[in-house]
Amino acid sequence: MIGVGWPLVVALLVLVAIAVAVSLAGRVGTSRMTAVAAVRAAVQLGAVSLVILAVVRSWWSTVAFTLLMAAVATWTSARRMTPHRSGLAAGIAILAGAVPVLAVVLASGTVPPTGIAVVPITGIVVGGAMSATSLAGRRALEGLTTRRGEYEAALSLGFGERDAAMLVVGPSGAEALVPALDQTRTVGLVTLPGAFVGVLLGGGDPVTAGAAQVLVLVGLLAAETIAVVVTVELVARGVVRRTLPETRGA
Repeated sequence: MIGVGWPLVVALLVLVAIAVAVSLAGRVGTSRMTAVAAVRAAVQLGAVSLVILAVVRSWWSTVAFTLLMAAVATWTSARRMTPHRSGLAAGIAILAGAVPVLAVVLASGTVPPTGIAVVPITGIVVGGAMSATSLAGRRALEGLTTRRGEYEAALSLGFGERDAAMLVVGPSGAEALVPALDQTRTVGLVTLPGAFVGVLLGGGDPVTAGAAQVLVLVGLLAAETIAVVVTVELVARGVVRRTLPETRGA
């Protein structure tokens, strides 16, 4: 188990300092964001650690907490994709990916319908769908900007707006799924992800840990695939955009 104390604090500070220093030296431009993200992670996880037991004791509080997860994920993806308020449609993609996966794992009995089980699995699946949505949305919107000529050429040939946009943004879906695919392909050979290690640290046997990790990875792959497809469709249809509707076809 990870020891909680001053050694942990020192290790975290050193790791953040390394990330910030390398970002500054390499002129990546993420030094401030790295420091802020680390502080937020520590504060947020500390707060969650204090309230999680109270949350999982009641189904109403469990549902409320999962809805809060979805809301924060939607807001985060929206900000990552576009400054336009249409980015809030990211919630559609996130829920479209997460809800079916959660329904399957709960209905199948692989995850017990208890708060202590539902909250972590919901966080994992919603988090994966959020990341995939952000990545797909950013790349799709960037494609419409950098490849504007191709989009307009397709319109001039008689394509509808949605079909013309799909010619440009379609490939962004496959690119957004590369991290999830790579993680699934290399699990056990390159990485031992959190679910596997967590079950082992909790006293579970390796077979149980492996089963839990496969469930998480396949669930994430399904959720992220759905989220990416829906996100690309939302961008192609102009639901998520960087500009007002009237300027898109100008």
